[in-house]
Amino acid sequence: MVASARICVLVLFLWSSSVVALSQGTVKLSYMGTAGWEITDGQTVILVDPYLTRLKTGTPNDPPLASDPRSLVTDDDFAISDPKVIDAHISKADYILITHTHMDHVLDVPYIARKTGATVIGTESTSNFARDNGVPDAQILTVCGGDDLQLHGFSVQVIPSLHGILPSSFPSPSTIFPANARPPFRLGQLFVEGGTVAYLIRIAGHQIIVFGSMNYIERELEGLRPDVALIGAMPERHKIYRYTERLLHALGYPPLVMPTHWDRFNVGYDVSQQPAIDRVQSFIAEVKAVSPHTEVKVPKYFVPVAVGPSATPGK
Repeated sequence: MVASARICVLVLFLWSSSVVALSQGTVKLSYMGTAGWEITDGQTVILVDPYLTRLKTGTPNDPPLASDPRSLVTDDDFAISDPKVIDAHISKADYILITHTHMDHVLDVPYIARKTGATVIGTESTSNFARDNGVPDAQILTVCGGDDLQLHGFSVQVIPSLHGILPSSFPSPSTIFPANARPPFRLGQLFVEGGTVAYLIRIAGHQIIVFGSMNYIERELEGLRPDVALIGAMPERHKIYRYTERLLHALGYPPLVMPTHWDRFNVGYDVSQQPAIDRVQSFIAEVKAVSPHTEVKVPKYFVPVAVGPSATPGK
């Protein structure tokens, strides 16, 4: 069972724009902070990179706040999920899609999967991390990029991708999280990327592309025409040549763009995000400069953004 779970799943699925047009419903997208999202059509609940614990750590763009009363978590400390904050915001999930296995993307996945029974979808590295933390094999689906899956209530194309450029001190992107490792894990053990993928989610007649970091493979996006794009917007994007311009062109200038992975994710939800809101304004300007007709929304935590026939304009 374990060996078979490591085999990348490839399901051929035929999709056309005419099929999309037949039954377009309303989808709600709720930002959970960092690169985390809840996407639902009211029946199927999909989580992407759900990280709610928000440990007090140093991050590449935001030092830990001295005013934060929580204990600082360093590389030698155990990184432990916070069930209380997770339970306050997540009660149901059918699928959990993971872009890569850095701590701020996967730490809370095992608890959420065990709590909800959701299927965890991700690379071999993600599967190992989930399994090591007690998620049953029956709830783990391993993908490797290029997969196209028809699942209950939606379909998803798994797109080979790249992480944003990281310091040389990080492990190689090809390093995967080890199988049969024993938790709990120290923070320093959770910098393993394990390869990066993006996802094109097709649900209720909509196509939503989700990135988990600040990079991509342009040729893998050719021909995709999502109506919603969730795009990594941290300052690391500036290390990629014409990042925003090239990405929007490759995607056909989506009608709606929302930044992801833009906030200060080492502080609690009750701490002001104004510094991050100020920082993300440059990304908004980049989008509007190359795609004036694209609407850009900066999401608020846990406030659903509705897309579809019953969506209220400006909401």
